[in-house]
Amino acid sequence: MRYKWIIALTVIVVFTLLIGNYLGLFGTNFNFNNNNPTVIITYPSDGTTVSKLVMISGSASNPDGGKDINSVQIKIDGNNWVTVTGTTLWSYDWTTYTLPDGQYNISARSYNGEDYSEIVSITVRVNNPTSIDSGTHKWAIFIAAANFPKNNDSKLGNGGLYLAEQMAAFFIENYEYPTSQIMVLFDDGWIRSDNGYGTKQKTLQERTHEYDISYGGTTKANVITSLQYIINESNTYPDSEVFIWIFDHGIGNNNKTFTGGKILQRSEIFLWDDTITDKELGDILAPLESKKVAIIIDACYTGGFADRTILSLRTSLFMRSGIPQNGRVVISGTSKFRAGYASTIQGPIFTLLWFEGLSTGNADGYRPGLFDRGILRKMKIFQDGQASVEEAFYYARTMLRTDEKYQDFKSMQPQINDGYPHRGLFRSRGELIP
Repeated sequence: MRYKWIIALTVIVVFTLLIGNYLGLFGTNFNFNNNNPTVIITYPSDGTTVSKLVMISGSASNPDGGKDINSVQIKIDGNNWVTVTGTTLWSYDWTTYTLPDGQYNISARSYNGEDYSEIVSITVRVNNPTSIDSGTHKWAIFIAAANFPKNNDSKLGNGGLYLAEQMAAFFIENYEYPTSQIMVLFDDGWIRSDNGYGTKQKTLQERTHEYDISYGGTTKANVITSLQYIINESNTYPDSEVFIWIFDHGIGNNNKTFTGGKILQRSEIFLWDDTITDKELGDILAPLESKKVAIIIDACYTGGFADRTILSLRTSLFMRSGIPQNGRVVISGTSKFRAGYASTIQGPIFTLLWFEGLSTGNADGYRPGLFDRGILRKMKIFQDGQASVEEAFYYARTMLRTDEKYQDFKSMQPQINDGYPHRGLFRSRGELIP
């Protein structure tokens, strides 16, 4: 009986081999695992409304392990597929400033070197609100690139983001800035663990935040297009107001303690993927017509953005940035020859003091003094019950010089170029109230 079973099994095996050979199955690489990659769009959600700068983001993976994800691509409506930044966690900056309002289809796919994933798609509605004819013609943009170096010792943490959000909230609650006209650009648009020193967690837009403001990354393209959008929008109204704050690494030579190596060089700061000089920023802002503008550049060696070197001395004519103009107060957190300082959890020291003086009202009554060092004038003629952009500058300058808590930072020597409401041989007597 046993032999009959052996003979039967032998016949079945031989028959299977013959059939397999006839059908050409041998030599085929059978793989019973599903190695096709997958992709997910996590932001924005299907059916939501978006505006201005949108960071489309998601994740991709191989469910059964195997090959790594080589790339992720997205397509918007009938446009071509484009490769995004990142793989397992990915993102793409979509600029909608000039797009017609309406519905748009966003598709995504991932690729592992051999196979594409199935395409996933969502539909969103673009709606870019326009300013209304009221007292709300105000725009603010906060720009910070803090954690781009690979060297952890050089990273500035998430403090700049938190400070930007604090200032944005204060402007909304106290100065009637519309949430739809405030932008925060930080790093590459992702929040990282361990106060910026760890790995990507989620995009800024996906975080829970108090106000529905626009978020994005501090790429040069984002900075330029966002500033151009603000310029175009604010130029529509004669009573427009614009606030620009930039916190980044400045470029200089720490070994040259007296000048920072900046005597014959322009002030320049890092963005996430590039750099920008004072002259480049001046050229970008040249079309800005608003006559009520405050600009703060808080980084090392940035006095050139205010056309200042040190001790309120002007830069030479051929090194002027073109940023200071009538109606503008331009401030740098340090002189052109000095390094700056920042707290990794609170933000840059100068802006912290400037914002403290402005938000508490403690800056009311502070005046330039010798070489713009700052001094408190206690006479009632100098105090009107509210702090101005300029008074907050002189308050910060005074605190850096006189408060023992800040003695390690007093060498920064912040600079100011006050053109509000006009420039001229004599100092402007007006005060810029946000």
